[in-house]
Amino acid sequence: MDYEKTLAGLCALPGPSGFEGQAARAALELLRPLVDEAFLDRMGSVVGVRRCGREGAKKVLLDAHLDEIGFLITGHEEGFLRFAPLGGVDPRMLPDRELTILTQPPVVGVVSCLPPHIQSREDMDQSVAIQDLYLDVGLDQETAQARIPAGTPAVYRAGCTPLGDKLLCGKALDDRACFAILLDALERLRDRELDVDLYVLGSTQEETHSTGAIAAAYGIAPDCCVAVDVTHGDSPDASKDKTFSLGGGPVIGLGPNCTRWMAQRLERKAEELGLDVQLEVMAGSSGTNGWPMQISREEIATAVLSLPLRYMHTPIETAHRDDLDHTAQLLAAFLDGLGEEVQEL
Repeated sequence: MDYEKTLAGLCALPGPSGFEGQAARAALELLRPLVDEAFLDRMGSVVGVRRCGREGAKKVLLDAHLDEIGFLITGHEEGFLRFAPLGGVDPRMLPDRELTILTQPPVVGVVSCLPPHIQSREDMDQSVAIQDLYLDVGLDQETAQARIPAGTPAVYRAGCTPLGDKLLCGKALDDRACFAILLDALERLRDRELDVDLYVLGSTQEETHSTGAIAAAYGIAPDCCVAVDVTHGDSPDASKDKTFSLGGGPVIGLGPNCTRWMAQRLERKAEELGLDVQLEVMAGSSGTNGWPMQISREEIATAVLSLPLRYMHTPIETAHRDDLDHTAQLLAAFLDGLGEEVQEL
């Protein structure tokens, strides 16, 4: 797969939690040629189905969420806009950033802050709370209220571009990079005969309450599922025991949210392929859609497969091309012949 091209298209589209329409429609068209059936469900999530044609076949669900962190406009002050976060936004990332406000047509705003010349030393040494920030959209109060009503969503103004020879950098790689991985895995399996019915989910609202995955898992009622999401990538200032190496391979989750036989199968397939993998111990919730999917209905066997991502929840999220490729390769191998193990459930 040409990850650079695919992610340049997907990540440029806005899709904050609850407002994923543009990104979901684009993802749907990318998925459609790889499955027997593709549609948007009631939550706006993308669902694709590839059937194996076997009577009584077990169902396997793959999930990667399509929403991104974002913002909601909450009010107006002299033409400037106040806003609140959608998902886990770090306020330190906001001053001087450009946001795209999702009106029709979209409006560009800049997060304003005082220049250093007129700040006190104490103010310069402190981060600013979101409630103390505002957006400058170049409009007066009356025009701003008319064109940008309260409740309008906004996202970082960014796309996805190469960084050096091996990295890709931009917004919404969490988790559209992993949706691209699902597409790549399906392409690798295009000529393979599956022994399970495969459901592919581009879920909505993971960054807020995982409601897209909750609804889809309940409706599909799979026998097992794989949550494909990002985990924290390494950087010089990050703790080595809480981050994973970019270029070090896919990350397999271990813990109560991760069904043991599925994690073991991922490890075994990686060894067969000669792929390096990393292991993430998750003592409680994985912080992914794997958690709500696992406890849907009477419990669903669950694996968590992660992509190392540097600078998560910023407009400069960064991933390694080799990790993208190797995660797709591992996922395809995991699915090939999976029915034999799932039949034992």
